[in-house]
Amino acid sequence: MNFRRMEATKAQSEKGGYEMKKSSLWVLAAVLIVAVVIIGFRVGTPKADKAGGGKLVVYSPNSEGLMNATIPLFEEKYGIDVEVIQAGTGELIKRIRSEKDRPYADVLFGGSWSLVYDNRDLWEPYVSKNDANVLEPYRNKVGFITSNVLDGSCLIVNTDLIGDIKIEGYADLLNPKLKGKIATADPANSSSAFAQLTNMLLAMGGYESEEAWQYVRDLFANIDGKILGSSSGVYKSVADGENVVGLSYEDPCAQLVRDGAPVKVIYPKEGTVYLPAAAAIIKGAKNMENAKLFMDFIISEEVQNIWGTTLTNRPVHKNAKTSDFMVPMSEIYVIEEDIPYVSTHKQEIVDRFTELYTSLQSK
Repeated sequence: MNFRRMEATKAQSEKGGYEMKKSSLWVLAAVLIVAVVIIGFRVGTPKADKAGGGKLVVYSPNSEGLMNATIPLFEEKYGIDVEVIQAGTGELIKRIRSEKDRPYADVLFGGSWSLVYDNRDLWEPYVSKNDANVLEPYRNKVGFITSNVLDGSCLIVNTDLIGDIKIEGYADLLNPKLKGKIATADPANSSSAFAQLTNMLLAMGGYESEEAWQYVRDLFANIDGKILGSSSGVYKSVADGENVVGLSYEDPCAQLVRDGAPVKVIYPKEGTVYLPAAAAIIKGAKNMENAKLFMDFIISEEVQNIWGTTLTNRPVHKNAKTSDFMVPMSEIYVIEEDIPYVSTHKQEIVDRFTELYTSLQSK
């Protein structure tokens, strides 16, 4: 496996007070599990499975953990040499567009579903043979996006500070006792904060509902001007005891729970939206058959089980296993985002929020 980076990601450069002391042990455990699985492939996989051969070039914004839990298994199973180039989703899509006439990469693995959808002229039509085993809301209905992992909006609560304050959902965040103690990032500048905004709008009445927008106004009045500079600052500030509750997303919050931080993850009783990460085959890919094999592979039950039990990303396969520290999906009230609507109306939603927030600050 050949890794190259186009740029350092923001997440790699940010430092926080709570260092997730056990994370390195979990990474090591994940690597060991992958090694065991590879050995299993070597012993038990028929040679016919290695029919792929050749090469595959993957562009990806995904974490090192997810890549290390995926690429070596694929290489071993199919005998395909994989070159990985990592950067942010936006940067990679710009590169794919600039290479449109002579594609260098074969696959985009990871990134925002809506951003991939918005650039739909770049992708080869393909629906994996394993798509029928994906949870129904996340199946490939557009014909070119393979959803492969989920991340949901959630609330993160500091268990040392919450006391007798009840937090079960969005409505509870209007409690006057929480004024100035709620952490959030700026929906105009943070993708996870924007996802929280659309989640709460949908949960509280709808994207265009006046009642839902009134809730947003009331909530940000209770937040009292404390908008943080980054999404990572939200969950870190709660873990560090600087805030009682934060509007965050599941992956890093589940890591904090796993690593023993004094936090609890709350899935709003009004409903939680899970957004899928996308994968797509680049139109005109040189290694087209290998690219299709890769799409099949990442949503296979074996790979989804590895992700679900060794990482804090939630798999899309309907039968995939998850770790004990992850709340089962069956216990979460999941509501479905209208992704094409949100993608089309994103700027309108951002503008309305900005106007609302500015009016609150001017009082």
